[in-house]
Amino acid sequence: MNANRAEHYRPRTGLLYAVGGTFLLATNYCTAKYATGGFDPGTFALVWTSAAAFYSLVICFATRRTRELAVPRRAVWALALLGVCTGAGMLLGWAALDRLDPSFAAFLSRFTTVMTTILGVVLLRERLRGMEVVAMGVMVTGGLISTLGRWEIVGLGVVLMLLACVAAAAQNLIAKVYVRTIHPSSLVFWRLAIGAGVIAVWVVGGGAVDVQVPARYWAVVLLGAFLGPCLGHHFIFRAYRCWDLARVAIVGTTGPILTFLLALAVFGRLPAGRELRGGGIILLGAFLLVWIHFGMRWRLRKPACHDAEGDAAKAGRTQE
Repeated sequence: MNANRAEHYRPRTGLLYAVGGTFLLATNYCTAKYATGGFDPGTFALVWTSAAAFYSLVICFATRRTRELAVPRRAVWALALLGVCTGAGMLLGWAALDRLDPSFAAFLSRFTTVMTTILGVVLLRERLRGMEVVAMGVMVTGGLISTLGRWEIVGLGVVLMLLACVAAAAQNLIAKVYVRTIHPSSLVFWRLAIGAGVIAVWVVGGGAVDVQVPARYWAVVLLGAFLGPCLGHHFIFRAYRCWDLARVAIVGTTGPILTFLLALAVFGRLPAGRELRGGGIILLGAFLLVWIHFGMRWRLRKPACHDAEGDAAKAGRTQE
């Protein structure tokens, strides 16, 4: 770990931000599932993302971060790609959720961790350990069990959700790479603003905008947009500034548990038996990844900031 990274490496702060962001993002599946009972998925994605972008802009003004909305020229294309992935992920994810139980959709979204790992191996040339391959295999098996014999019912929803996971994994990588070049508040705003533009082109171009829905659906959309895509990603992107991408993603594996409890409270129902068993296996694979990274990796390598403190202490003893 180089000196620049050690300066920003704050595991405890990163953990707190990651836990807070995971909790806020876990509300997405329930609020979105309820709201799509009134809105069609495309219109919902447009209203949801636009509202979140507005909230993010308000936060920039409230925290006096407006100067940091200016993006370095070298990061423009990456930011544009981040926005496109956001828009695509929103459209795909909410179309999937319209066909799936929110708890089951949350279980499936754990494939984002797998996709992030794969992109890291391919694009960043990271090494993939054998145990990580096993963990991903467990998650894939859980997905197959969940859909076995019911593909005609949930098949399209599963495909759409997995494509949304690919888009989310791409967002994670881009955000991690540029979060120290672009302030998290600015990164969240541009992510949502560009994403809303992409969604608007798709939805308005298809002539499918329908905002004539009861007020209760608007209330849920506006509240959910603030909690999840706005505030939740403010927390997650701040976690990226002081903690590893993989570890932040791994903390997110607890998200389905929170969604499970929220879905039970809001909708009073649980996923079907096979979906629940398969989702449990997916979560088991996700927690195996937790053990691999937290149980094994931390024993093999201590954070450099701790090593620096130890070196300073040794130097002091030597001078004495």
